[in-house]
Amino acid sequence: MKNTFIIAAAMSGFLFFSCAEEKKDKPEQDIAEVKTDDFKYQVDTFGDIKVLRYQIPGWEDLSLKEQKLVYYLTQAGLEGRDIMWDQNYRHNLKIRKAFENIYTSYEGDKTTDDWKNFETYLKRVWFSNGIHHHYSTAKMKPDFSKEYLQTLLDNTNSELTGEALEVLFNDEDSKKVNLSKDADIVKESAINFYGPDVTTADVEKYYSSIEVNKEEPIEVGLNSKLVKENGKLVEKTYKSGGMYGAAIDKIIEWLEKAKGVAEDENQAKALGLLIEYYKTGSLDTWDDYAVAWVNSTEGDIDWINGFIEVYNDPKGYKGSYENIIQIKDFDMSKKMAVLSQEAQWFEDNSPLMKEHKKDSVKGVSYKTVIVAGEAGDASPSTPIGVNLPNNNWIRQAHGSKSVSLGNIINAYNNAGGSGRLQEFAHDEEEIALEEEYGKNADKLHTALHEVVGHASGQINPGVGTPKETLKSYKSTIEEGRADLFGLYYLMDPKLQELGLVEDWEKTGKAAYDGYIRNGLVGQLVRLELGDDVEEAHMRNRQWVSAWAFEGGQEEGVIEKVTRDGKTYYDIKDYSKLREIFGELLRETQRITSEGDYEAAKALVEDYGVKVDQELHKQVIDRNSQFKSPPYSGFVNPVIVPKMNDEDEIEGFTIEQPASFEEQMLMYSKNYGNLPVEN
Repeated sequence: MKNTFIIAAAMSGFLFFSCAEEKKDKPEQDIAEVKTDDFKYQVDTFGDIKVLRYQIPGWEDLSLKEQKLVYYLTQAGLEGRDIMWDQNYRHNLKIRKAFENIYTSYEGDKTTDDWKNFETYLKRVWFSNGIHHHYSTAKMKPDFSKEYLQTLLDNTNSELTGEALEVLFNDEDSKKVNLSKDADIVKESAINFYGPDVTTADVEKYYSSIEVNKEEPIEVGLNSKLVKENGKLVEKTYKSGGMYGAAIDKIIEWLEKAKGVAEDENQAKALGLLIEYYKTGSLDTWDDYAVAWVNSTEGDIDWINGFIEVYNDPKGYKGSYENIIQIKDFDMSKKMAVLSQEAQWFEDNSPLMKEHKKDSVKGVSYKTVIVAGEAGDASPSTPIGVNLPNNNWIRQAHGSKSVSLGNIINAYNNAGGSGRLQEFAHDEEEIALEEEYGKNADKLHTALHEVVGHASGQINPGVGTPKETLKSYKSTIEEGRADLFGLYYLMDPKLQELGLVEDWEKTGKAAYDGYIRNGLVGQLVRLELGDDVEEAHMRNRQWVSAWAFEGGQEEGVIEKVTRDGKTYYDIKDYSKLREIFGELLRETQRITSEGDYEAAKALVEDYGVKVDQELHKQVIDRNSQFKSPPYSGFVNPVIVPKMNDEDEIEGFTIEQPASFEEQMLMYSKNYGNLPVEN
């Protein structure tokens, strides 16, 4: 699972369920100003996006063999970039090809507003890996006319016709992921995981009919597209010789090279199984790989590669392609390993019902890592924390790996804040707590969310998986459950006893202030006025915060304050709020353990979907004074091999791309592996 709630603009991955994205979350107003170093972090801003750079500290301390391993794994990831574009929407590759040809060959007037709007739109499409917003999943419409685009197409001999052209300007395929309770969520989602005539009922019937080993179930549907052929449902598997085979063959070539420089036998075994999985598409092999990968812990280099997170599938079956290459950060990992060692204590002392607690929390490792490259669903918008594998039986039997992307978080911090904190915080005390304790509170919440939250709890015997029982509410319930676990313990003196904080009470207060401020006010800057909350993590932050606010109203736990026409939320009793979080955690675990669909639906729909439109308009008006965009992402450093006279790699240099467009065009040129049909 991805985790993104730590840093403002970032927000993108893992649970046993998955947590990417949290791929990117705490809004920017919650970031205190920090002093930047001399590195130029900011690359570009456009629309609601800020593009940053990150560094790879410690690269020079790696051996040449280790550097080769990082390079080969990074190249393998980039070879699959087109897959993510095609998964996101069936016309994305056609649109990208036409727009990039216009961008590189147009010789007309580039000073007009129309051209500037074209450039901005293309950058937004690049950032989102397609025409739907990377976070809201709503279709992004151009600020130029169809007629102007046609003149650009004609002028540059670029081809874009039919539905692929019309969809840019009409209301079709308006949501990549539509989770509305009134929608056919499969048929009305634009994501390219299902054929256009496949319905929600088709998907449910098809996958419920597949018999799996109940003790060790595979992730059915993870690496395939479900379509109808002659009226019959058929899976088109992603594999060599199958769907996306041209890109997958390239991935395999680089993974073979990586296997040749593996650090140890366990690492080589895992890479060999990943290669076999890509060749065959076998989900049994994917599970074998996941077991080998989670048990490969001795090396300094690690990776995430495959069809992994299922947030983009309204039914939660299909995995989006993603790649993250990691180098251990030894110093920070030692400091955070204590949470892994104490995972059982947190489980035993949690407010969960006794029957819902695990007797043994196995193998949860937590490390801070240095990212060396990302691709697919992890780029340009990246998670800041990851917990994998997602298959629950593997996590229970073999454990999981939970990592914090240290240099990504550092880049966010050094890119500076925006002043939104002062606008949306209730008072000077709240601001002071955030500035002194907020950063560490964020780190700990991410760690607790991933290491303790996702690892906690168990499903009652005979109850299906959350994907089966909670259906479209599975992701937001799971992310809320993990959030609540972290929130409950952020106000616990145990954190100070373990040496993780200097002042547990002030750290907890900063965390609670930030969460409520974000869940009830801050994240509204990411929505268009009139929209409901759709994204799973945004929903979970709202339903957690709104339920807690309502639950404490009688005792005045959180006070809604109106001052000078502006709304604030002021926590009056932090200890009581912790109790409320504990009550909601217990109920959310009960929902998960018992598979209580109706309770999940009521919790999310009653508290997590609808927005107070008057408050929303006020927040947007207050936010309009700030120029810093609400979302951030990254270009990747470029690892360049140096060759000797025998055409062998003798070393590497690390280069930073000069611009966002430079990297995007280079990626399309060098890693455009899927054919584009006109």
